[in-house]
Amino acid sequence: MKNIDIKSIPLKAKIKFVIVSLIYLLTVIWIGNYWLLLGLPIIFDIYITRFIPWGFWKKRKDGKKPPAWIEWIDALIFALIAVYIINIFLFQNYKIPTSSMEKTLLVGDHLFVSKLSYGPRMPITPISFPLVQNTFPIINTKSYTNWPQWDYRRIRGLGNIQRNDIVVFNFPAGDTVPFYRPNPDYYTTILELGKRQVAQQPSLLDDKTFDTEYEYLMYVNSLGRNIVHNNPREFGKVLHRPVDRRDNYVKRCVALPGDTFEIRSNQIYINGIARENPESIQHNYHIITDGTLLSQRFFNRFEISDADKREAGIGPHYLLPLTEQMAETISAYEFVKTLEVDEQKAAGSRHNVFPHSIHYPWNRDNYGPLWIPKKGATIELNTDNLILYKRIITAYEGNTLNLENGIISINGKPVNSYTFEMDYYFMLGDNRHKSADSRHWGFVPEDHIVGKPLLTWLSLDKDKNFPANIRWDRFFKSATRH
Repeated sequence: MKNIDIKSIPLKAKIKFVIVSLIYLLTVIWIGNYWLLLGLPIIFDIYITRFIPWGFWKKRKDGKKPPAWIEWIDALIFALIAVYIINIFLFQNYKIPTSSMEKTLLVGDHLFVSKLSYGPRMPITPISFPLVQNTFPIINTKSYTNWPQWDYRRIRGLGNIQRNDIVVFNFPAGDTVPFYRPNPDYYTTILELGKRQVAQQPSLLDDKTFDTEYEYLMYVNSLGRNIVHNNPREFGKVLHRPVDRRDNYVKRCVALPGDTFEIRSNQIYINGIARENPESIQHNYHIITDGTLLSQRFFNRFEISDADKREAGIGPHYLLPLTEQMAETISAYEFVKTLEVDEQKAAGSRHNVFPHSIHYPWNRDNYGPLWIPKKGATIELNTDNLILYKRIITAYEGNTLNLENGIISINGKPVNSYTFEMDYYFMLGDNRHKSADSRHWGFVPEDHIVGKPLLTWLSLDKDKNFPANIRWDRFFKSATRH
């Protein structure tokens, strides 16, 4: 072993070693995994001892400068590692793909999403390609490996989710995805397919008896599941994605763990108290004119997208998403004869919202009351409320559940209560009548939380061509004040 003369080490190398070591040490303390301290000798060797020739692959036998392509590979590897670390611990980019948050966030907004706000989540699938969520574009192959998979763990952040925060999270119902039919989500798809099959073939129920609605829905789901899995040409390969590889969604957190959430005639109530609505939320309005057809100038003034315009209908009767302020302005036009909210009345009959049960006749505009699970809280579990919390017990918290002869068993043991292991949240889109959100697929577990959007750093209007498509007025606009 060669001797090291510390005095001969350049001062610049010593300073670099101290700075890098200090940053590394603080990071280890922040993460809380002290096995990572074993990396300090490597840092010491890189800057001080240099026993290991870390740059051996760039050196040539003749001592000449390596080819440019090697330098490019070196720079690319460093950049990918840096982006990977930044994406995990600091921030990432997120592009708004749908209109579910308009007029708060617009389609084409690129958001700066802070991982520090709620605490960075350690990667569950650590071996993955940065900047790609789950699939490489064009070649349509996975951008991550299923092994290894680590348990969920979140390190300390700057704060916790607050009510009305806009939050980026992994889509909870995105754990199972038919490749050709990602929308609507897999669970909605199999339920609707199962119901349709029962309606077309009532004989499927001839030899079946169900003591509870829960058992009936499980059977209907099994029928729909068989249709999807037995028709790969129509639905594609059924993919199963880990938590951190599910698609990213952005919504507003309207209810926190332990809250009782309710919507009455489009008004949100938390624990029985009406809450103030953000100014930018939209609802669909019926607009009936005196025969006047709405012009492109009208749509442009109220920033109504081409997609919403196509769905509006043919005059004089239109159905448009509007904010309350927009509705007040339009109602004053002389040619407008009727303007009213498209409200689904209480006691819906289709049960097309979570939990899709006759015992919970809710709809998008009259929903709940629903209690939001909180970590450590215990509830009485019975055949009526099992459908509300079944997915939490099985898919999110990893238990096996069985219902037989009216007896609920978890992990093989009969139970009449359940204690939650995580916090859960209820998320809604601000474009309330055009948002697939918690009203349709239920709770968002804490391990699905990605981060908090801070600002819009770029915004492109998909209905216009460059350069008119650049929304200059949205650059660096706060994504938290709405």
